[in-house]
Parts: sequence; C-alpha cells; structure tokens
Amino acid sequence: MSTGGWIGTVLRINLTTGQITKEPLNMEWAKDFIGGRGLGAKYLSEEMDPTTDPLSPDNKMIFATGPMTGTNVSTSARFMVVTKGALTNAITTSNSGGTWGPELKFAGYDMLILEGKAPKPSYISIYNDQVKIRNAEHLWGKTVWETDDMVREEFGVHDAVISCIGPAGENLVRFAAIVNDRHRAAGRSGVGTVMGSKNLKAIVVRGTGAVPVANPQKLMGAMWEMKSKLAEHPITGEGLAAYGTAVLVNVINESGAMPANNHQFAQMETADKFSGETLADTRLVSNKACFSCTMACGRVSQLPGEAQDKFMVTTRPHNWKIAVEGPEYENAWAMGADCGIDDLDALIKAGALCNELGMDPISFGATLAAAMEMYEKGILNDDQTGMPFNFGNADALVAMAEWTAYREGFGNELAEGSKRMTEKFEHPELFMGVRGQEFPAYDARAIQGMGLGYATSNRGACHLKSYTVAPEILGIPEKMDPAVTEGKAEITKIFQDATSTVDSTGLCLFLTFGVGLEEMQPQIAAVTGIPYSVPKLMEVGERVWNIERIWNQKAGFTGKDDTLPKRLLEEPIPAGPTKGEVNRLGEMLPEYYELRGWSADGEPTREKLDSLGL
Repeated sequence: MSTGGWIGTVLRINLTTGQITKEPLNMEWAKDFIGGRGLGAKYLSEEMDPTTDPLSPDNKMIFATGPMTGTNVSTSARFMVVTKGALTNAITTSNSGGTWGPELKFAGYDMLILEGKAPKPSYISIYNDQVKIRNAEHLWGKTVWETDDMVREEFGVHDAVISCIGPAGENLVRFAAIVNDRHRAAGRSGVGTVMGSKNLKAIVVRGTGAVPVANPQKLMGAMWEMKSKLAEHPITGEGLAAYGTAVLVNVINESGAMPANNHQFAQMETADKFSGETLADTRLVSNKACFSCTMACGRVSQLPGEAQDKFMVTTRPHNWKIAVEGPEYENAWAMGADCGIDDLDALIKAGALCNELGMDPISFGATLAAAMEMYEKGILNDDQTGMPFNFGNADALVAMAEWTAYREGFGNELAEGSKRMTEKFEHPELFMGVRGQEFPAYDARAIQGMGLGYATSNRGACHLKSYTVAPEILGIPEKMDPAVTEGKAEITKIFQDATSTVDSTGLCLFLTFGVGLEEMQPQIAAVTGIPYSVPKLMEVGERVWNIERIWNQKAGFTGKDDTLPKRLLEEPIPAGPTKGEVNRLGEMLPEYYELRGWSADGEPTREKLDSLGL
C-alpha cells in the first residue's frame, strides 16, 4: 500500500547563519508519533537540551503539521508549535487552526524547524521551494493586523497566509501568542515570546501542491460517514455553529464550576450577559470556519455604534473595524468571570486587542484577576497599578490589554504572568495555575477529573490535554459524577492519550464532542496507508505523553509539580450548587501513576518506556 498524508520533507532554517536546508522527514519517527504534537516532541527531544533557557538562541521552535492536515477530512486545519515555553519552562505544544498549517503542507513541508536568532528583525517567506529570510525592521512595532496587511502586499501574493507576532511577542510578554489568519492563534505558554526572542516577526506561506492520499476511495467513504455523524450531533452539528464555544458559559456556570474572582468563587450571578446565547442575540455577525471544517465555531462579532467609543484605548489610535472575531468561551471567562466583569462589549474589545497585539487572553485575564485580588486585599494600591483594580472594572481590563502588550506601567508586571507577579509581591498562593501556566475556565473543586488533568498536564494547566468536562458535565460519551474521584484516574489517562493522538494527526479536538477515534481511524488509515488500529492509535498517544514527561523531567520538573494551589485543595467553594467542595487530588494521583506504569513519585519506569519503544 502506498504511503500518503506526509509530504516527506522538513524545512530547517538557522536564523543566526541564514542557512536554509531541506531534509527528508524521519519516517520511522513519523509512523511512531504520527505528526503534529507527537512528532514535534520527538524532534525536540532528539535535538535540544531541555535545560536550555527558553529565550536563548539555543531554544528551537518546531511548526509541525500532521498527515491529516490539508486533506478534505473535517477539521484538518491544525498545526502545532512545539518549543520550550517562555511562560512555563516546560515543553509546550500550542495548537492553531485557520489555513496556515494546510498552506505549509501545500508548499511541500511537513515541518518547519527554526534554530538560532536572527541578527536583526526578520521574516520568512515560503512559496513552494522558494524560501527566503527577509528584512522586517520596518515591521517591528506593528500590530498583528498591520503586519498581515504589509507582509501580504510586500510578498505580492494576495492569498498567502501569514503567521506572526505582535508587540507582545516583540516585548517578550511571557504569554505572547503567534497569530495566523489574523485571529487564529497558537496561544498558550509563550510561544510568541520565543518567536520574538529570535527576532522573527512573521512567516508567510503560499503553496500550490497537494497532500497525497494513499487510498482516496476508502477515505471518501469514511470521511462522509464521519461528517454525517458530526452533522447529527447536537453539539458539533448545532451548538457550536449557533453559539460557538461560549455556549458553555451558562452550562458551566449553572453547574457551579465556573471560577470567578481569581477562583474565589465557582459561579457568577450575571454570567449570562456574556454567554454564547447573548452574543448570538446581540453582537454576532456570523460564524466562521477554519480550513475544511464542518462545525464553524468561530465568532465574528460587532460593537454597535454606541459601543464603538465605550472603551477607547486613548494611548494610541486604532482603526477599529466594525466586526472582529470572538469572544470564545475561555477568553470570555478569563477576562469576564475571573475578573468579575460581565460587560460583553469590554470582553469583545479586550479580546480584539489580544488578537491585534498578539497575546494569550487566558493568561492575560487570569493574571489580571490575580492582581485584582491583590488590590482588593490591600497588597497593591492605585499608585502601583495606575488605576483602580477592583473586580468588575471593565475600564482597567481594556486599558491593561494594551499596557501589558507594551509593558507600560503596571502592564510590565502583568506581562510576567501571574506566577512571577504574585511571587514578586510575596503572595505566591494567589497564583492559580500549574507549572507556571494559569488555569482555564473550569474549577477543579467542582470537577474532580479536571483537577487531576491540570496537575499532570505536561505543558502546565490546560483543559485541552484532558477535557474530562465532556463526561463529567456534558455526559460525553457517558455521564460521570463530577464530585466523585472514583474512575477519574482512568478516564484522565484515556483522555490524555486520546488527545495526544488527535493533536498529532492534524485534526481538531472539537471532533471528539461528536465522534471518537473509532470514526477517525478509517480516515487516518486511508490517508497514511498505515493500518493503524484504535489500540495502536492509543499507544501512539501514550508514547507522546511519556516523551513529553521525560523531557520535562530532564528540564527539572518532578512529581512534586503534579499539584494544585492550596485554594483548590483546602478552601471549599463558598456558595452555589458545588458549595463545600475541594479537589481531592490525593485520592486520584497514586492510582493515576499506577495506571501510567510510573513509579510512586511519578517517574516513568524503564519497563513502561521499553514497552513504548522509548
């Protein structure tokens, strides 16, 4: 059977020397790790010392597609940025959609590996086999949207796709993002910070090739069968298209699992003001899809006339468009409930600023929330912050989105992320996260499995690496009681391994709301020509999880880092349907280690690594 999916070429660029090389993809590694997250982690593990400073030229950045990226399979838009995170000092695998990943495949490359540091601001242009490092001094200081326009015009190809950093990445904001297609982002862990440290402003790509498919006929049958299931499912067929991910606002809030005011509470009385339903009724222009996606969960929103000047950012003029993208659920939560803010217009405007300036809105919002708690506790004052920082202050939110990206005023403190910030002001207990990365929008006291997933996530606190919200709250694939710890170690491991596999294929995790690996497997086999079974795909995921764990251990992390803040372990939720709950991590972690085949202190055993070929 012929091999498809992979182009078979890695593009390697040394920014220090200017050397550009093309080399064969290691197909043995590709078969074992598939692509995307897994293959990127394998290359990083083989090529880089995990103790490297993330902002040094020795840190590598790997833009990795999967074999499904750029095919006709639903949601085949995804690519991964794999590097050592500037926010966390851990391995990070940051995912993005849009059209940039498929375009890299069409240009003839499975992966782009960046090494070194450019001597001056630069950008990379890729047009099939024509690859150049270009001067970007005139782009330095420009926003994401300005850069997108200027690079496209300069490149001279109107349908080229640009991935770039904004001022946040240039200024080494610890949670800067890499933004492609103007609004899609590899958002978390500071991948944009690493790109900024390399003096790299943008990567523009245009390709005219195609992705080979080993068995097109089998692919078509399996593909349409899965698309039918996605269309029939209430979440993937209706909910995400109608309301986007913000459809979860009311669901999670009513469950008593939405953190508010820096995780002091688990419910917000006025959360419906920024729910997906309210957004659809009052601010939505249309939904929007990534490449080859049948769900179209993206939001295009508008501020009505009276709201255009409501939260003016007065330090610099901005050409605000009538319509912008967002907010998504996580963004709305971090800048909304976590900061005690329910003003939808403020969330739209602050979210647009994060996109425009190239910054992760989850870490930004959560860091501001920690600062707001310090302010209300009297640890910070107006002289330090430059304005009132009380919970609910929408003006502070919008102003700080810009101050942080430019490291101005107290924005310079926020730019370090909440772990470093709270440590500086001698209140590290107010950092709400794991391994230096802030929590997303689910209270681990109310959803026990999410607590275990956060504590053991290789890239720091993350919902995308083990979304046990699906069974614990949504009942997918079957309902589990979120308040119990029984069975959570097993389901967390299953979700972590399955997610690692999906992340490696180039497909979107949102598929898993409506289908499982059973539906994806025939398509993966048809595209690649390799008869992966579902157990073999799960084994790939377990291999990926373990290689990331080994990398982190070499970087200095241990089982002691598999923990949660004292607030979640010891301070019960004060009110609402989950009143009195804490996360009982200690009941789940030993069983989790045992199921993983690790030692009692969380170290992968030689037997386990041998069984995975590691």
